[in-house]
Amino acid sequence: MIPGVTSRRRFADLSEQEILALAISSEEDDARIYRSYGEMLRADFPDSARVFDGMAEEEDGHRQQLIELHQQRFGDVIPLIRREHVAGFYARRPVWLIENLGLERIREEAAAMERDAERFYLKSAARTSDAATRKLLGDLAAAEAGHQNRAGELEAEHLDDDALEAEDKTAKRQFLLTWVQPGLAGLMDGSVSTLAPIFATAFATQDTWTTFLVGLAASVGAGISMGFTEAASDDGELSGRGSPVKRGFASGIMTTVGGLGHALPYLIPDFWTATIIAIIVVFIELWAIAWIQNRFMETPFFRAAFQVVLGGALVFSAGVLIGSG
Repeated sequence: MIPGVTSRRRFADLSEQEILALAISSEEDDARIYRSYGEMLRADFPDSARVFDGMAEEEDGHRQQLIELHQQRFGDVIPLIRREHVAGFYARRPVWLIENLGLERIREEAAAMERDAERFYLKSAARTSDAATRKLLGDLAAAEAGHQNRAGELEAEHLDDDALEAEDKTAKRQFLLTWVQPGLAGLMDGSVSTLAPIFATAFATQDTWTTFLVGLAASVGAGISMGFTEAASDDGELSGRGSPVKRGFASGIMTTVGGLGHALPYLIPDFWTATIIAIIVVFIELWAIAWIQNRFMETPFFRAAFQVVLGGALVFSAGVLIGSG
């Protein structure tokens, strides 16, 4: 192959047999994706899982119609051609990526899949001269367009108001347990636990660069420690808190962010300017934590503010006193 020249075919260069083969493989892939969505959702969202099972069966029916037409026109041997073999053809996002984005994102991705398929069939129908093939491709385009209605019918069949409400509550609870709770714990730990070493170093040395290095080390070290601790503490199987890897990343990253918030001002060479900005950042961090607790964990705002701000003030004061001693 000549360097820089793609090995993928242009859609305009595909024969009618290859267009049918591409449609068959695409329907097969989409059915597999819908079934994967169903399996991912079955434990927590069984009603939505049945919706995706129904959509997979619809794709199976389309694939069978395409295979029968191919057998009539070209025989039993179907060329191997897939989406990734055609330049500019729409691609599906990896299932594992969509899984991490929650129930609503999966539903949105399914709707986008149907729109992509509709455009493909309309384009394909315009490329064929055979009446039977043109009719089937046009019918499939209409079917893909109507899948929004079909999805609605399946949801009405499997998802009544009570089921939707229960699934929404489950999704919210899963989001809180997997991302918000460990992230909030990390932010609190990073923001509060690093106050003493950072401000003790600042007032002991009055050297901004040394203070920044201590703050960076404390923040990164605390982030790594919190991340591994969270991931190792619970595999999520019995508690339902979700993937330990996701929780570990949430906790570790937010711990590091919480510490870096008041370490970064010490990149400013002037000691008092850096210190005043760092104190302002600490104030913002502590109130942000209180807001998150109130918004997502339903902790009364003033109680959360009292706990967080009082704790932060005590740790800050300890650091200043130790550094000034």
